[in-house]
Amino acid sequence: MTYTAIECAEFGPVEDLRVVDRESPDLAAGQVRLAVSASGVNFVDGLFVQGRYQIKPPTPFVPGGEVVGRVVEIGDEVEGVAVGDRVFANLGLGGFASEAVVSPRQLVAIPDSLSDGQAATFMQSYLTGWYALTVRAGAQAGDTMLVLGAGSGVGLAAVDIGAALGVRVIAAASTLEKRALAESRGALASIDNTTLNAAGVKDAAKAFAATFDDRADRGGVDLVYDPVGGEVGEVAVRALGEDGQYLVIGFVAGIPQLPANQVLLRNRRVTGVDWGAWVGRNQEANRALLAQVVERIGAGDLDPVEPVTYPLTEAAQALQDLADRKIAGKVALVPGG
Repeated sequence: MTYTAIECAEFGPVEDLRVVDRESPDLAAGQVRLAVSASGVNFVDGLFVQGRYQIKPPTPFVPGGEVVGRVVEIGDEVEGVAVGDRVFANLGLGGFASEAVVSPRQLVAIPDSLSDGQAATFMQSYLTGWYALTVRAGAQAGDTMLVLGAGSGVGLAAVDIGAALGVRVIAAASTLEKRALAESRGALASIDNTTLNAAGVKDAAKAFAATFDDRADRGGVDLVYDPVGGEVGEVAVRALGEDGQYLVIGFVAGIPQLPANQVLLRNRRVTGVDWGAWVGRNQEANRALLAQVVERIGAGDLDPVEPVTYPLTEAAQALQDLADRKIAGKVALVPGG
């Protein structure tokens, strides 16, 4: 038996990814085989392929870390899993493939309310957001938050989570479609960052925060959620009010040069959010966070966006479109092509 995989033979442009057929490995004791129905695609997957991520796996490797599928085979010494179970698995690498071999500890039952595409694309963005807002930032109901890149998968998750926690969310995004998606997930206001420069985004966020009487004296927003970086990240620090927090999520537009004097003013804080590294050291705590998020999804409090889908064989195009910010929301690969 063979299966299809997307292989990175050596670090380089995503267009160099190749479609290969691999022999299905025999199951060892304590392993489960999945027939993959959807693979989540994240910005970081492209960084892995290009060798631009801080972790560089040995080549060749199969990128992708998030999959949904059906259990089709169970090895010896496996309990609590049945053939036909529909599950999510966080692999780390190896997700851009038509099958996956995993440990039962990697499997998560999926709420019936989630499609395969939603389930395959919620983990990284929602666990990052949940970790950022509940563990790192201690966000409270009534806080105001500016989300940069709010039309991306990571940004939309922050909007959705913030709204579910009672945070007043301001979404900055580049297209009408992306702003509409953010508002559908609970943003109370949106900012068109193509018509405003970075300073304009900052001023618009501060003006909206001041419309709430209980926050008018804070002088700005309580939180900035920044997966973008670059110039807008540098300026967004100035949108923070007294004791505000700037959450460093990522650097799609480059690493910002944060002005230290602006951090000093008004006792502002800069908080790093590296959920992936934290998971490696806190597996049990992460399982508890995941359970909280899945419970909220099952209850309807959180609503991951339905992703744009590409055939598995078009993984390179999916990664390129994601990098070029052509996608509103999330991306998934599905069998076929």
